[in-house]
Amino acid sequence: MKFTKMHGIGNDYVYVNCFQETVENPAETARFVSDRHFGIGSDGLILIKPSSVADCEMEMYNLDGSQGSMCGNGIRCVAKYAYDYGIVNKTHITVDTKSGIKELDLTVSDGKVSQVRVNMGTPILAAKEIPIVSSNEQVIHQPISVDGTDYYITGVSMGNPHAVTYVEDVESLDLEKLGPKFEFHPAFPDRINTEFVKILDSHTLQMRVWERGSGETLACGTGACAVAVASVLNGYADPSRPVTVKLVGGDLEIFWDQEQNTVFMTGPAATVFDGEIRLPDFS
Repeated sequence: MKFTKMHGIGNDYVYVNCFQETVENPAETARFVSDRHFGIGSDGLILIKPSSVADCEMEMYNLDGSQGSMCGNGIRCVAKYAYDYGIVNKTHITVDTKSGIKELDLTVSDGKVSQVRVNMGTPILAAKEIPIVSSNEQVIHQPISVDGTDYYITGVSMGNPHAVTYVEDVESLDLEKLGPKFEFHPAFPDRINTEFVKILDSHTLQMRVWERGSGETLACGTGACAVAVASVLNGYADPSRPVTVKLVGGDLEIFWDQEQNTVFMTGPAATVFDGEIRLPDFS
């Protein structure tokens, strides 16, 4: 199987051009290639496929083999791949995902895409649609007990579910212990991505993320979008301007245009290397 390793501020995936390749068992393939000791090493697998409704389709799998609906860092890399490898020859493209068709604007430098602005769509705030078990219609600064400690969470879906909580110090958190407690909490019937956020000022936020099915990752695009929305809802962020979300792997610029009720994400995408790997027999 031919592949390309790419990352968006450290959130890395193995990308396969399914205009040319066929992946028979993507869930098992994702588990195999994601292994950082015996495989290629990644946060998951993303297939770039032909689409009848968009320029291409993104089909993503987490490192545990579970299928995801949307990945903000991943879709920027899909756009870069599509342009750099000749699937498209334009700088405004559409990508079909499990959470709908996304529109992307590409910044090209020296013939290659360096940055991508993604229309991430409308944030979903209804608890039952995220989903989060709650007696409230929306979950905004709502207490939840996790491992004997009360945290205040705000729920946002960006095509996948997020719980945003604010802490004094993100760097000292033991996410390997705390993350799974959130992910598998009974309040989250489809599991949850959890963002732990420190407010630096009204337009700068620092976060770490525990992604369902992948663990802690260096960055999460949909998570950064959820954090921006949650911070506006809680009065921590200036709603009139973009916020910079500082993740372990780098920065993303997020703007929730409340007039259009649309979230825009801007950030880089990078190619690491191309390769070819022989897959085991998964039967």
